[in-house]
Amino acid sequence: MLSKVYLLLCAAGMLVLHSCSSAKRGAAEIKASSVMDMIVKVNDRWQATHAPQASAFWHVAAYHTGNMAAYEVSGLEKYRKYSEDWAISNEWKGAKTKDPSKWKYTYGETADYVLFGDWEICFQTYLDLYALKKEPQRIARASEVMSYQVQTSRNDYWWWADGLYMVMPVMTKMYKLTGDKIYLDKLFEYFSYANSIMYDSVSHLYYRDAKYVYPKHKSTNGGKDFWARGDGWVFAGLARVLQDLPPSNEHYQFFLQRYRDMAAAVADCQQPTGYWTRSMLDPSHAPGPETSGTAFFCYAYLWGINNGLLNRRQYLPVALKAWNYLSTVALQDDGTVGYVQPIGERAIPGQVVDQKSTADFGVGAFLLAAAEMYKFRK
Repeated sequence: MLSKVYLLLCAAGMLVLHSCSSAKRGAAEIKASSVMDMIVKVNDRWQATHAPQASAFWHVAAYHTGNMAAYEVSGLEKYRKYSEDWAISNEWKGAKTKDPSKWKYTYGETADYVLFGDWEICFQTYLDLYALKKEPQRIARASEVMSYQVQTSRNDYWWWADGLYMVMPVMTKMYKLTGDKIYLDKLFEYFSYANSIMYDSVSHLYYRDAKYVYPKHKSTNGGKDFWARGDGWVFAGLARVLQDLPPSNEHYQFFLQRYRDMAAAVADCQQPTGYWTRSMLDPSHAPGPETSGTAFFCYAYLWGINNGLLNRRQYLPVALKAWNYLSTVALQDDGTVGYVQPIGERAIPGQVVDQKSTADFGVGAFLLAAAEMYKFRK
């Protein structure tokens, strides 16, 4: 009996060693210069075919979080200017209604939904641009809106998974800007509410919103239905929070543990070829690759590895498989990022997602992942 246990342990050890050595070989084959070439190829194509004068709504603003990451690693001033031109065209604002008594925060695309997170994600880029050039108008609206919001008594602002990427990093950036701890206190308060309605403590994953909580909603095969892009928003959002959240903050360990729990859970449902299916635990629900969720996951893993918060031995193979998919399948010859599920809120059986399927937020997610891969190889 002892010899069998010993042999099993040895076999397990050989598998770990093989996985680690394969990851090392895979990482060594990725050149920083080739990653940069991909960043430029993808971003140049996007900007050449899309004028910066576009809405400040979430899908465009999510692209700009990736564009700013591309600027950070490339130093190409045209990328910074593209985001600046976008911000100027939107008057450094999200939704533009002036009277706070008319501001709303449920779902809405009109100018009065000022407190709705899909109109607040633009503040991430405005705050980053302010850090580069401290002109007051760049942060005037962000300061007005966010300072108003954290003074209200409500805590139910984040009721959908996407919102955690949209606004959590705004809170930590506002803390960095002002030094006012209320932003960190409200970050935890709002996040706690989101957890109470969307988080599955068994799977360590997030439902997109309360409509999709099991067993009220089920996947095609009767199981829990976790939408890849939704969990990608959350996992990437946690990485961006930890980037700016002071380790001395009383809630830092909570956010770190949630991030690590998600890292383990997300890794368990990665497909062998590196991507995640739209319904993460039920691949047959909507089979085939999906880029936006995969790219956000890849970004969050690489960020954690680069910053020493995720175990490199455990998670580098996951990140490398995801990057291999992104760089060899999702990325098309002309620089288009394909296999991006269109705007929506769930995995839809039968929906066509192919190499021609692209979107601004998917390009932004790709650039985030590519920027972290560049840092890793540098």
